Amino acid sequence: MYKTRRENPIERDFIRLYRFSRNNVEWMAEHFLGVENDEETRGARLDAFTKMKIFLRYAADPGFQIGVAEDIGVSQPTVSCAVKLVTEKIVDKAHLWIRFPQDNEAVQEQKQRWLSKYRFPTAIGAIDCTLIKIKKNHVNRHGHEYICRKQFPAINVQATCNADEYFTSVNAEWPGSVHDSRIWRNSSICRELRTFNNVVLLGDQGYGIEKCLMRPYKNPTTPGEEAFNNLLKRERVIIERCFGQLKQRFATLQNAIRLSLPIIPSFIVACFVLHNVAKYLSHEAVLEEENVENADDDNLDEEDDNDDDQAVEVLRREGQRIRDQLSHVIYENI
Repeated sequence: MYKTRRENPIERDFIRLYRFSRNNVEWMAEHFLGVENDEETRGARLDAFTKMKIFLRYAADPGFQIGVAEDIGVSQPTVSCAVKLVTEKIVDKAHLWIRFPQDNEAVQEQKQRWLSKYRFPTAIGAIDCTLIKIKKNHVNRHGHEYICRKQFPAINVQATCNADEYFTSVNAEWPGSVHDSRIWRNSSICRELRTFNNVVLLGDQGYGIEKCLMRPYKNPTTPGEEAFNNLLKRERVIIERCFGQLKQRFATLQNAIRLSLPIIPSFIVACFVLHNVAKYLSHEAVLEEENVENADDDNLDEEDDNDDDQAVEVLRREGQRIRDQLSHVIYENI
């Protein structure tokens, strides 16, 4: 059911409301939604452009669906249906927009790209987790596994990014209580990256060291170790910057997502996809006066040491050996 629509905003106000220009929203509607089948009933038979606007307005607004309904001029159930539909359509094409290097050629390309902007040898990107708040009633139904270390219900989302600030992987399936290192060990990119040599991701103290994932020395005692820590910490911040951009564009990720729990992981992935789309479209129009509180991404926890079997110890020793080699290279040449 339609309601009285507000007048079309000027372009700046359009970007403020939808986080993209009108032309870009039209392009995204065509790319992700295409020409919809006339038999499609979800979203009250709205055109693709309006459905995309509804999704973007909801993602950009930390309030309720009823407010989005008033902005667009539709009912709240229509907003709910449109958000779910567009989420599904975006996730269907996530593999086109979020891609981790799969072969030696792609890995070498990412290493060269990193060195064109930064200085850490053999790096192809950075890794971290960020906490996305969810509604408290999810905890009532699913126990306390979603209560994170900050004592609020959340999804712990792991992501990697490359030198160009594109997300190259995202995993939004884990409850907030799960440690970053456990998510990494069970991820597909962990299994894939372990098959390569001489390539690393940059992580923080929350991760265990291994040949493909570098973390700082806990207590550096030599100039080489200090140089290693300084460079890693300085360049690893790119992933936190990407999280900040993501949450600044899609403000609902800074607040408790008001969706049913089964759809929340897909909704989060859809927002990550659109971050990459924004990079592709060279659309960086995020309001300067808005500040993102990103403190929940400061993971001061140490590595989860629950896995102390022989295989893990072998990975740890190999990672320490490579870290020592890299610290020497960094101290001597950078």
